Amino acid sequence: MKIKNLPYSLPHHVLIEEEVLRDGLQNEKRLFSTEEKLSLIHFLIASGIKRIQVGSFVHPKWVPQMANTDEVFKRLPEVQDVTFTALILNEKGLERAIASNVRHLSMSVSASETHSLKNTNCTTEEAWKRIERLILNAKNHGIMIRAGVMTAFGCAYEGKIPSTKVFHLVERYTALGVDEINLADTAGLGNPKLVYEIVNESRKIAGHIPLSLHLHDTRGMGLANMASGIAAGATIFDTCIGGLGGCPFIPNAAGNIATEDAVFMLQEMGINTGIDVESLCKITHSLEKTLNKSLPSKLASLPSPYPNLKRSNS
Repeated sequence: MKIKNLPYSLPHHVLIEEEVLRDGLQNEKRLFSTEEKLSLIHFLIASGIKRIQVGSFVHPKWVPQMANTDEVFKRLPEVQDVTFTALILNEKGLERAIASNVRHLSMSVSASETHSLKNTNCTTEEAWKRIERLILNAKNHGIMIRAGVMTAFGCAYEGKIPSTKVFHLVERYTALGVDEINLADTAGLGNPKLVYEIVNESRKIAGHIPLSLHLHDTRGMGLANMASGIAAGATIFDTCIGGLGGCPFIPNAAGNIATEDAVFMLQEMGINTGIDVESLCKITHSLEKTLNKSLPSKLASLPSPYPNLKRSNS
């Protein structure tokens, strides 16, 4: 039986934030040079990606893969319709971002006490006080802020996270007037029902503030969770070329949804991204050669040429 009408409306367009340079590379032993990262950025832009997370401003002792983030930002191409963003954890990171003329930043608090302690060495409330200062300082410098809730759909250490903790953080971000609120399935433990419920309620709390989702594919439900998030009102999604990546503080966490898989699904649903799927697959194949390993992308593993690959309408 064909379903003629969905019980919800689909957006005409969603925004993809490409995470390969940060979430994708942060666990890799092979370090990528500034030139290699700039080359990758060039190919991402050519594919139609409109937002790229260039890296994180963290101490190179803990994440050596991000040591050249400052240099990469200083050498980025001047592209009018592409947003270059970065992740920060503390005041020092914000200082480096300001010095690098970053105009869009992500920062997050974990809804899990255990994950917060492992990830930032402070409690959730201590992390909140820090991020509140960061948000206000960054806004004073005219920087757009995406504020996130990590482990919003479950924690590898604590299991289920009370949704009230997630909604409380969403309320706090809304009161601060951030530009976007991100809900992260950091460990990849979410399911479509849970994602719909949390996104739907968060959307009511956040009002006009856009919601984005950061979904890891640990249990193979990333695309299903993405579709559920769209149904609930999320319009921005973090993905990673090839499905590369994972959180260094989460045991066995897989990477984000493969960008090419996400874009192809959206395209088949009639949702525009303006991104060329075939170009994404070529980037994944190149990364597989560079890293000398296969990546978990579904689409890039199919025989080429694949008849349904086509550019999404912008």
